[in-house]
Amino acid sequence: MPVYRIDFGYDGSAFRGFARQAGQRTVQGALEQSLQRVLGSAVATTGAGRTDAGVYARHQVASFESDEDLDTTRLARSLNGTLGPEVVVDSVEKMDDGFNARFSARWRQYRYLILNAPQADPLSRHRCWHVVESLDLAAMNEAAAGLVGEHDFASFCRGRAGGSTTRRVLAAAWSLEHPMTVFTITAGAFCHQMVRSIVGLMVDVGKGKRRAADIESVIAARDRSRVPNLAPPQGLILWEVGY
Repeated sequence: MPVYRIDFGYDGSAFRGFARQAGQRTVQGALEQSLQRVLGSAVATTGAGRTDAGVYARHQVASFESDEDLDTTRLARSLNGTLGPEVVVDSVEKMDDGFNARFSARWRQYRYLILNAPQADPLSRHRCWHVVESLDLAAMNEAAAGLVGEHDFASFCRGRAGGSTTRRVLAAAWSLEHPMTVFTITAGAFCHQMVRSIVGLMVDVGKGKRRAADIESVIAARDRSRVPNLAPPQGLILWEVGY
C-alpha cells in the first residue's frame, strides 16, 4: 500500500502533546481529524517522535498509508486550510513502500531556549525559560559533553513499563544566540521527558548548584530521583528529524 510522508511544524502551546489521547486535544489527533475530513475516511498516522504538552516543533514528520493515488500538493494545501496557523504543513510526499516516520528516522534533534537575563521578555515568554541567575556556560558544556555516547538514561526519563531507557546521544552543546542561551542535542531517539530533565540538571550546573563532573554519577545511578528539576516545556522545540 502506498505510504505518504507529511513534514510539518506546530505551536504546541494549546495541545496536550503530540500523541493522540482520548478526550484530549493533541497534534496527532488534530492531524488525523483533518486527514479524515479531506480524504473522507479514517487515517492512522505514525509520528517521528512524541512531544509533551506545550512543546513546539519546527520540523516533525508523520506517515500514513492510503490505497489512493493522492495529489500531494493539493493535500498539503487542504490540510493547511483546516490546521493552520497552529499546525503548518510544509510538504506531503509519496514514499517508497516500507517508509515509516518513526522507524525510518536515523536521528532527532531538539533545541531548548533559555532567556538568561534579569528581566523577562513579554514577547518571548511562551517560547523560552526565563532564568534570572547567571549561568556558567563553560561548566554547562563540560557537563553536556558527558552525555555523548550510548548510556542508560533512566535518571533522566519518566519510566515506562517494559521500555528501554538506553539511548545514543550523537551531540550535545550549549551556545549563545543572542538573546537566547540555546541547548542543542541530537540522538537516535529520546525517551519521555529526557531533554527537559537534562536541561534542568544543566541549569543547576550553570548556577553552581551541581558540578559538571556529577553527570557521570547521575547517569550511572539510573535513578530518576537524582534529577528532580524538570525544565518547563515551553522552551523545548523538536528542531529536525534526519532520514
